[in-house]
Amino acid sequence: MNFLKILKKYGIDSQIYVSLVGTLFAVFFMEEQNTFRFPTVLFIFITYFSGYIYTKYQYTRHFYKILILNAIAGVICAFLIIYNHNGIRLVKWFIIVILGLLYNSFFLETYIRKIPLLKVFYVGLVWGLVNCWLTLPEFNLPIFLISFFFITALVLPFDIRDMKSDTVKTFPTLIGVQNTKYIAYLLVFVSTILAVQYLSFNYSLAFFLASIITYILIYFSENKRDDAYFSFGVETCSALPFLFLVIMEYF
Repeated sequence: MNFLKILKKYGIDSQIYVSLVGTLFAVFFMEEQNTFRFPTVLFIFITYFSGYIYTKYQYTRHFYKILILNAIAGVICAFLIIYNHNGIRLVKWFIIVILGLLYNSFFLETYIRKIPLLKVFYVGLVWGLVNCWLTLPEFNLPIFLISFFFITALVLPFDIRDMKSDTVKTFPTLIGVQNTKYIAYLLVFVSTILAVQYLSFNYSLAFFLASIITYILIYFSENKRDDAYFSFGVETCSALPFLFLVIMEYF
């Protein structure tokens, strides 16, 4: 029990876990496109981590410490990009950081998270841009669509979790939990079809297997479930394509 509490506090609640699974989702496509480089993986993880702790702590007394940490992280990311890539990659990274700030920043009168129904698509947009644009020389539309539909589907269970506490209209509060699940099923289905069509065989198979687990977790998503079901279970779905790929290649 103590181990689980420590894992939740220092892994999930600290935003390290969501940053890790997001990075592994990007690595999956980097491997498929033969663009894997460790410095790229490192600055993607730092970017995700900085963004998530910024969102979590901006209304707390720790916010100024987080700003300092984010500034340091930004310098490290810029150094990694300039030293290992080029100026164009730096511009791409900066645009994605700005998009992250627009999602949820207290200094904006209206930020994206306040706009009804837009949140789920916006998260899919940002993650999709990381996978199809930031890590590649040119924008890759199939990878963007695969990422966009899959991540958008994964955000919907979190709306089910938060439906009683959200202050803006979300899909579960507007059309109900079951219809929200139907939308998520459809998004995962479209994403999987695109993956099968555009990714090489091992990668499309890994994505297909990940989609099966994703369907199951969406099916059992209910507002009454413990937060760990979503912040660990559903969150893990974005890492599953990479994990299944590793299993197939090494075992």
